Amino acid sequence: MDTATAAGHLQALGNPTRLRIYEILVRAGEDGLTVGRVQSLLRINASTLSHHLKTLTSAGLVTQTRDATKLICRANDQVMHGLFNHLTRRLAA
Repeated sequence: MDTATAAGHLQALGNPTRLRIYEILVRAGEDGLTVGRVQSLLRINASTLSHHLKTLTSAGLVTQTRDATKLICRANDQVMHGLFNHLTRRLAA
């Protein structure tokens, strides 16, 4: 991972609402959560959630898959592990 990509991930997580969404999805595990469930947990309107999810998915931190009429969101563990590896490698150098 290059520094610009790492910065993009950190910037996406730098918003309190997006960080909370990511935390919720990490806790949900591999099953993930529907967008509606995330919305009900955060108690925010759909357009606000959509905006934040778009940022997280664009950064690669969250994946979305469709299951019939439901949109399932999951934290992308591989991207976060890559970010941690990048940060710890840079700090150790």
